[in-house]
Amino acid sequence: FETPRFHAITDCGAGGFSSAVGEMGEHLGATVHLEKAPLKYEGLTPTEIWISEAQERMVLSVPPAMLDDLKGICAEEHVELAVLGTFGTPGRELVLRYANLEVGRMPMALLHEGIPEPTRHAHWTRPTPTRTSRESPPLDEALRTLIADPRIASKHWIIRQYDHEVQGNLVVKPLVGHGGPGNASVLQPVATSTRGFAVGCGLATGLGDPRAGGDPYVMALAAIDECVRNLVSVGVDPERIAILDNFCWPSCRKPENLGALVRASVGCYDGAKAYRTPFVSGKDSLNNQFTTEDGRTIEIPPTLLITGLGILDDVRRAVTPDAKRGGNRLILVGDTQDALAGSTWWSHWGGEGLPTVDLDVMPRTAREVARLIASGIVRSCTDVSDGGALTAIAEMCIGGDLGAEVDLDAIHDDATIGAFGESPGRYILEVEPQHAHQVVGHRIGWVRDDRVLRFGAMACDIADLRARWRATLDW
Repeated sequence: FETPRFHAITDCGAGGFSSAVGEMGEHLGATVHLEKAPLKYEGLTPTEIWISEAQERMVLSVPPAMLDDLKGICAEEHVELAVLGTFGTPGRELVLRYANLEVGRMPMALLHEGIPEPTRHAHWTRPTPTRTSRESPPLDEALRTLIADPRIASKHWIIRQYDHEVQGNLVVKPLVGHGGPGNASVLQPVATSTRGFAVGCGLATGLGDPRAGGDPYVMALAAIDECVRNLVSVGVDPERIAILDNFCWPSCRKPENLGALVRASVGCYDGAKAYRTPFVSGKDSLNNQFTTEDGRTIEIPPTLLITGLGILDDVRRAVTPDAKRGGNRLILVGDTQDALAGSTWWSHWGGEGLPTVDLDVMPRTAREVARLIASGIVRSCTDVSDGGALTAIAEMCIGGDLGAEVDLDAIHDDATIGAFGESPGRYILEVEPQHAHQVVGHRIGWVRDDRVLRFGAMACDIADLRARWRATLDW
């Protein structure tokens, strides 16, 4: 709009109207007429209306002269609008009314400044790994198992429950090629413009697992790194990425849980600065535990999801991870560490060594991969994350309905680490043979036409891998 129709806006999150209006009116006060709020159910009390956390609601501060304009826009877009009250009261008070009856009054100063702040203690001690290694299967059997692991398996069941084709502006979809997994979704919001944006995520819960000797700081860095890599892999400029955090944590009344949260928060700070990806929003849920009838306390593992949004100047140049043509070279960009702890392999068969995130090297790697994609020589690209490099190549083959020849020795001298290690900061690029010399990285194989993934003396049929990948969550 050339002339703004509102001066401030916030969403109704925790606490509903109470937090939204209470925060927006901190310096002015507010009068709220609760009977004017649209209700999903009849019979709600004023208290229930005030604190309800019904979803998809926003509170706006609208100048009176702009109210009719905003009503017209909402009517045109079929969006419900209700005038709840006004900002500004004598003495900066929050006044609640229901059907001409005053049901609440509180000074904003008391609401924002009068409540004593709790003092809590936080500590974090580096854990000693406790999970021991178990006898592991041959690598081909391991791949068949890992491709079906719920963390890796196809999420088509949830993707297709919801309409991700709204207005038909999705250029790169959650599933690509022959139904293979995508790295990030690319949208073209204005049909007459080639500019667009991508949305991607990063999650590295295993690197915070105490049984792996995990560190929430490394977990946070790895989540930011994976989010950036997912976006870069579709063609986003890493200098134009903004991120959001979503902390899901057990009760922070326990010092060790709060210590892990502090450690992860420091990782967010350091990671955002190193990758130059500002946090523009976020959310948290910090009491995810319950007590059973027999007195046991069950806690979720500390979990951090990083979501990112990045800009593409030309969505027509977006890249997808599905393999494109037999004979094209596969190049691994980024180095593989001597680490299996915290990986999907580790969760099945154990392993040692927690990977680290190099905040000097890995952002530079992201910029170099982005440069290669912008040059037009990259036919497909994927980040290496859950399941390691061999799993990533299997996913490329599933999407492209092709096969591949992989030299695990070119990835790492330990074949298990080369196949299934989840070191951060790595990408796999598919390029045509004549362009391979332009990419600095490890030559790890090539794409085949025969729909078989071969590595050493072992082989896996792509049709079988696809079936296993889809079956786990085919609900």
